[in-house]
Amino acid sequence: MDLTFENGHKMPALGFGTWRAPDDEVEKALNEALEAGYRHIDCAPVYLNEPTIGRVLRQWIDSGRVTREELFIVTKLPPHGTRAATVEKFLKRSLTDLQLDYVDLYLVHVPFTVPEVDGPFLMDDSGEIVLETTTDHVSLWKSMEAIADAGLARSIGLSNFNQRQIQRVLDNCRIKPANLQIENHIYLQQNGLVKFCKANGITVTAYSPLGSKGIEKLLNREVPDLLDNPVVKGVAQRHEKTAAQILLRHLLQRGIATIPKSTNAARLRQNIALFEFELSDTDMAELNGLDQNLRICDFGFFPGITKHPEFPF
Repeated sequence: MDLTFENGHKMPALGFGTWRAPDDEVEKALNEALEAGYRHIDCAPVYLNEPTIGRVLRQWIDSGRVTREELFIVTKLPPHGTRAATVEKFLKRSLTDLQLDYVDLYLVHVPFTVPEVDGPFLMDDSGEIVLETTTDHVSLWKSMEAIADAGLARSIGLSNFNQRQIQRVLDNCRIKPANLQIENHIYLQQNGLVKFCKANGITVTAYSPLGSKGIEKLLNREVPDLLDNPVVKGVAQRHEKTAAQILLRHLLQRGIATIPKSTNAARLRQNIALFEFELSDTDMAELNGLDQNLRICDFGFFPGITKHPEFPF
């Protein structure tokens, strides 16, 4: 199952997420994912594993097990690169790490900017991230259009932008964003934003589709367990599927792509086995009813970021 961008390029609706997968884990898991049939791979420089991902992709391409054209590779402009002057530099750095000539989709990872550094983000004396308070989305997007023109990215898009910020880009663009990547799951369905994107010809990709229970330590607070929700478990029992399969299928039936991350071989295979069953209208209504507008990935791990004028939430 693919989602088709307005420029004609197709993106597999189910991808493999690589956030919080250290090098040793990501190497094994990416091999397993490619073996299981995943072709849409979601990357980012801030995940600190692109060189390892690049090595695995190169091995698969060189050995003829997969062609470059069969892969759909996504990466992102990092928070310390979200200014017009540094777009091309950061994309070229990712292309070097990923051992590719182009990416299929390049996203602006966040709508705010922090100072450019090699290494961890700069912190002030009070332990908060140092911010660059101006982020010019209009000039930034012109540089994104330039890398698309140059063939370094087949398609360009946004991530973690709110409706107002997306509208600003739409009002000033020559090439429309092809995709918006946002947190989306049963507790944060963001129907208004999804509807706005669809009305403007922008596809949506859901990250943290299973709720990211694994980031509790990072956030320093408890995170709800979506897989343990009684409604989800009930629907799973009716279909004889896993709770994860139900959560992922729910997103696909809403017309949203999704990029679950797993480093477990069995779960990787279960997560891609979504196309031989369908949720009924009743199932969908039950799952739709679970929306709580509850954001898990609120960027609480960026201390002080809420003070940035372009903080999106």
